[in-house]
Amino acid sequence: MAAAIPMPAQAARAGPWRRAGRRLLKRKAAMVGLAVVLFFIVLAVFAPWLAPYDPVATSWSAVRKAPSAAHWFGTDELGRDVLSRVIWGTRASLMAGVVSVGITLLIGVPIGLAAGFLGGWVDALISRITDAFLACPFLILAIALAAFMGPSLTNAMIAIGVSATPIFVRLTRGQVLSVKVEDYVEAARAVGNPPWRIALQHVLPNITAPLIVQSTLAIAAAVIAEASLSFLGLGQQPPAPSWGSMLNTAKNYMDNAPWMAIWPGLSIFGLVLAFNLLGDGLRDALDPRQR
Repeated sequence: MAAAIPMPAQAARAGPWRRAGRRLLKRKAAMVGLAVVLFFIVLAVFAPWLAPYDPVATSWSAVRKAPSAAHWFGTDELGRDVLSRVIWGTRASLMAGVVSVGITLLIGVPIGLAAGFLGGWVDALISRITDAFLACPFLILAIALAAFMGPSLTNAMIAIGVSATPIFVRLTRGQVLSVKVEDYVEAARAVGNPPWRIALQHVLPNITAPLIVQSTLAIAAAVIAEASLSFLGLGQQPPAPSWGSMLNTAKNYMDNAPWMAIWPGLSIFGLVLAFNLLGDGLRDALDPRQR
């Protein structure tokens, strides 16, 4: 009787994304970051049910009240519940982060893919334009664009997305340059695949991992940028709640109502730290050199 053929090990059968997921689960800091991100997502999605008060409702009998059983985070200068405004402000921050990075991916990845794959004068032209944008600091460019388009959350998201696009153009271009000389790309070219098919089916899927990592880190930067624009009056407009605009108001009452600044500040700190921890964990987990 013929001997049974041994089955391959489970680790060998697992795909690269599954192995990356297992490596990510072993990183405690990344799991803490993921848990905090999920917590803020739950706050944003279920804000109408979790907020104890209307975030824009004023009460002149409760102006700048300290934290208590009725108002856990205290009230602001108009008697509005700070906890409710922090919960609703989560929506603006997460929306700004996700939407602006989505805009960046939609613009930056195709341009970077074209620059790296086509090369020649196309690459030279795109690279010089990208260098010109990168010469201007990200936040300064976002402030200029938001001021030009007008103060609103939508314009702030567009400004942040456009300002972060050069980073993704350069990253995508560099990854394409290293991938397009691999043997499997040469083999696809040798069997007669058109350039567009090689770029979309063989090159793009193999540069996804670094784009995911950079997107996670870019969301954290976008949250800070949105808070900065709202602080300057260029983002979410009052009375709609936003962490940045709450800090702008709270700076005038730091002596007698510090809780107005503490809670939105801690929220920004916690969300940005969580995305950075998650991004670092994804970078390690998606590194093909990790075993």
